Amino acid sequence: MSDATTTDPCDACGEPTTDALARTVRLSVDRANIDTQRLCPECFAEWIERYQTEMGGGAEPTDGSDSEIIVD
Repeated sequence: MSDATTTDPCDACGEPTTDALARTVRLSVDRANIDTQRLCPECFAEWIERYQTEMGGGAEPTDGSDSEIIVD
């Protein structure tokens, strides 16, 4: 079996998600891993939207700088 067909549950909704579709969100502070979540595409989209709303104030930067979210 290929890794792309391996299914593990989404940490948010519990639905099985293939490795090819899953996204892993890691929160690290000073190189220490605080939290890791495996998310299906729908839950990942919700996570990004919630992150932008809560952490970014929902607005684009006005000082000309770029806002960046890094997820691997």
